Amino acid sequence: MVHTYREYFNRNFTREKYANFLHLLEKDYPPVPIRFAETPVFIPEDLKNQLIAAGEEIIRLIKQPGFKELTASAIPKDWIVPNENDHPHFLAFDFGICKDEQGRLVPRLIEMQGFPSLFAFQLHLADTYKEAFELNKLADFSPFFHGMDQQTYISLLKKVILGPFAPQEVALMDIDAPNQKTAIDFFVTAKHLGIKILSLTDIFSENGQLFYQEQDEKVRLRRIYNRLIFDEVSTQQELFKTSFDPREPLDVEWITHPNWFYRISKFTMPFLKNEFVPETQFLNALETIPADLENYVLKPLFSFAGMGVIIDVTQADIANITDPENWILQRKVDYEPVVKSPDGYVKTEIRLLYIWPDGEEPQLCINLARLSRGKMIGVRYNADFDWVGGTVGLMAREIDN
Repeated sequence: MVHTYREYFNRNFTREKYANFLHLLEKDYPPVPIRFAETPVFIPEDLKNQLIAAGEEIIRLIKQPGFKELTASAIPKDWIVPNENDHPHFLAFDFGICKDEQGRLVPRLIEMQGFPSLFAFQLHLADTYKEAFELNKLADFSPFFHGMDQQTYISLLKKVILGPFAPQEVALMDIDAPNQKTAIDFFVTAKHLGIKILSLTDIFSENGQLFYQEQDEKVRLRRIYNRLIFDEVSTQQELFKTSFDPREPLDVEWITHPNWFYRISKFTMPFLKNEFVPETQFLNALETIPADLENYVLKPLFSFAGMGVIIDVTQADIANITDPENWILQRKVDYEPVVKSPDGYVKTEIRLLYIWPDGEEPQLCINLARLSRGKMIGVRYNADFDWVGGTVGLMAREIDN
């Protein structure tokens, strides 16, 4: 999106460099079953400032008194976890990049979550793009905001995830952690923090405390860096019988607490009223169906990775919804193809990633980007294209005065 950088990159792009990029990305890690784009996104200054402003608007809502009361019904009754803390430790806001009436690039909110994303991997991804495509010849690029660098970023991750505990007392947990599509993020996290990567069934409970087995030693867990989405285990609850049930009182700290996955989600979007957020309503609160339904999208509240979304909405679709309290109707975001590829322009989405230490303010740290030619951004909607997939936004290095 920065013309000078884009022209340089495209002019010097080769398939050999891209192959080397993929090789370097997986070097020392298991194969990654995700498509990565041929290019990073070069974020211009004006758009960067708008993204920062858009994120601050959302955080203002999250920090206001009464936010927990406002979002109390967001958490499914069967999945309430006790001992919730005051705020999430991680935030992720997805923005589609569009153009306004004056032709200015503008961000529009698509999704949000109070849940960890690829916080460690995006650092590795940015470094790999810079190395494989020799971007240091062009400028001093960074994926970070507000003058943050790699050292301060990793220190912040350690502070929030490890806290006062030893690395062996903290584990990254998912349902089947080593075999997740995004497991490379788990391995990069473990490399920087020294923590264990555990599947749900690797952990067991004794008298309200959690443990895992390390050879002949039983090791107590003090913290869980939680990557488990409960929707994924809703039909596999027998796993809890051989591990532990997170809904029971447990002497363990959650980073971040599972309830925040629901509180900060599509459920929150109808409460946001600003220029960066498309018109969004709970389906059960809809007084009249819009006459221009073709300009709206229907989304289930409790789903992830774009599952269940109805893009081309009809009145019949709305009539067939039996639980309208669990759906939102949102005005479509008209993505502008703005990233120039060798054979046309590609749409992009940028995810802002925040870390929120206890007793401090949330900090915008790094970003994730995705390129798309399909109707939706997700990988499954772009399987047969090139110059699409996961990537990262790079900005000319910021200097703190």
